[in-house]
Amino acid sequence: MQAIGRDVRAALKKPIPEDVDLSGPWPHVGHVYLRDLILGRDPGRLRFLMDRILELTPKLTWAVIATGALLPLRPGAEASALAVATAAPAAYHERRYAMGMYRRTAAPVCFTISTLVANAIWLGAPFDDSLSNRHILYEALRLLPPSWNILRNASPEYTAIDARIGPKDDVLILPLVSHRAPALWEAANEFLPERWDSLNPDELPGYLPFGHKSERCWGQHMVLPLAEMFLNMLRQQKLTVSPKQTMALVPLAGLLGIAEVQVTSL
Repeated sequence: MQAIGRDVRAALKKPIPEDVDLSGPWPHVGHVYLRDLILGRDPGRLRFLMDRILELTPKLTWAVIATGALLPLRPGAEASALAVATAAPAAYHERRYAMGMYRRTAAPVCFTISTLVANAIWLGAPFDDSLSNRHILYEALRLLPPSWNILRNASPEYTAIDARIGPKDDVLILPLVSHRAPALWEAANEFLPERWDSLNPDELPGYLPFGHKSERCWGQHMVLPLAEMFLNMLRQQKLTVSPKQTMALVPLAGLLGIAEVQVTSL
């Protein structure tokens, strides 16, 4: 986590190229751009671990890892901190484990950011110039939270919160439901980024896109700055949803997001 954190901070400091084309099918376009931005100087074997095709089946992922670990990794001087840490083990089994951790650490960052931005584009683009990028992302996270369910194992502490929860009861929290509860939100099903002008996401009961504030996902502080950078690039290029696309699929998977949205110029 420390290594990928350093790599993300380094990526945020890079100048944004003026000729980059972000049109096309999202979140794929965003995922590829992020992979190259953060990990573009890494050995090909590691970069391939970020390919979205590996999402087809875990067996394919582990086959690629097992094959890639056969030979030692030799990252160059400009490789990511994560690649350097991955290349440290000398033995095959340790190297295979390290490559698995490379994917497990880096892939969620690229997948989550590209999906979050794709969700925002689908839900509200084109955006009014007065809207904050951060507020647009807060609202996209509300309607399509990355973790639509949060499971916590039984604990006697829960009984102190609510007597209806027994000490042996597991607790399932559903942000997909609480984020749209009419009792908590005005116009709960509408995409209204301006609502965040007067709301604090850290103090709202039921708003849990990255979990409760006492145990937030470690990736939050990497996801939001990169997503803001991305969204700003898209808005500067005046990109929006293709008028030919009127429907999109949202699979009920671990990461809740638009399967594909075609992004084009206004």
